Amino acid sequence: MHELSVAQNIIEIVTDFAKKNHAKRVMEVVLDIGAVSGVIPDNLEFAWEVSAKNTIAENALIKINYIEAKAVCLDCKKEFNLDDIYSICEYCLSTRYDIIQGKELKVKSIIIE
Repeated sequence: MHELSVAQNIIEIVTDFAKKNHAKRVMEVVLDIGAVSGVIPDNLEFAWEVSAKNTIAENALIKINYIEAKAVCLDCKKEFNLDDIYSICEYCLSTRYDIIQGKELKVKSIIIE
């Protein structure tokens, strides 16, 4: 489960931010996670709980904004929704496309006390 290493990296980002801002504790962390980022939100939430133990973020609420995946077809130039990275263009059935949304994996905000 690579979500554990992702959670540990997020904890590191969050604790560094909290320390730099002289926080007593981290109250909330909001994440943007794309549908084709390779991260499973439920697994990340579990990994977060394990990784946050005994840190300044231990009881922080984690909120996840799930970002749907979209692509633009390189052949017909139309945008379409991706179910997964193996999708095809729903307009022309091409397999050639650029993913324009849905690969996100970022800390959007941190609320500290």
